[in-house]
Amino acid sequence: MGALVTASVVVALVPLALILGYLVLKGAAALSIAFLTRLPAPVGQPGGGVANAIVGSALLVAGAALIGIPLGVGAGVHLSEHPVSPLSRTVRFLADVLNGVPSIIFGIFAWQFVVRPMGRFSALAGMVALAAIMLPLVTRTTEEMVRTVPLHLREAALALGYPRWAASVRVVLRTAMPGVATGILVAIARVAGESAPLLFTAFGNPFWSVTVDAPVSALPLQLFAFANSPYDSWHAQAWAAALTLIGLVAAITIVARWATAQVGRHERR
Repeated sequence: MGALVTASVVVALVPLALILGYLVLKGAAALSIAFLTRLPAPVGQPGGGVANAIVGSALLVAGAALIGIPLGVGAGVHLSEHPVSPLSRTVRFLADVLNGVPSIIFGIFAWQFVVRPMGRFSALAGMVALAAIMLPLVTRTTEEMVRTVPLHLREAALALGYPRWAASVRVVLRTAMPGVATGILVAIARVAGESAPLLFTAFGNPFWSVTVDAPVSALPLQLFAFANSPYDSWHAQAWAAALTLIGLVAAITIVARWATAQVGRHERR
């Protein structure tokens, strides 16, 4: 069984290693400090970069996290506290369904309820679309992680005089936070690479823009534009943009795991 498990790990990691290696092979040549700090160059001119797309992606992901994470964690705690109520069963069913919905549907949803009333594409619409993608994943992960907390911890908090809400938030959720943080990281990694919802919402912008009610660029959108162009120089920049996106997601994951480990070490002390 140990050999089978090891073989399964190898089979799962080999495609990931091949993808990463191919991205490095194709994109490393075009990756530079100038590429990360400059705006896209007009067609026919050499150089250019994705600085505006990096800033736009950070803005969109941060806004989506501010919307989706509190709602998802709160919904997950409610599902774990009241697992058999009609509301919990409905929310759990809807979260499972939404986890399997194609991301472009969330883009159409945000276009209908944010873009059309505003009369223009905007970063806010992109945040709403990405938050809607994050919400069911964070909800279900939080519920499952909170359920793993031993019951005696909750009982001890209640016996010490904690109200039920305080026991849930200060003891149960705090204990489950490393697992919840992992689910949040998975949700952030998923939305950071989404391009389909942003085509209907953020739309893209070749210039600097950090305004919430205006179109904004993003790495997936810039990658999509470069890859679909007929120019070889833009194709090379598309590979570099893909490598940059993978690097940013990896950096976020490493920093968050380090922070989670520090919190866990502090709790053990």
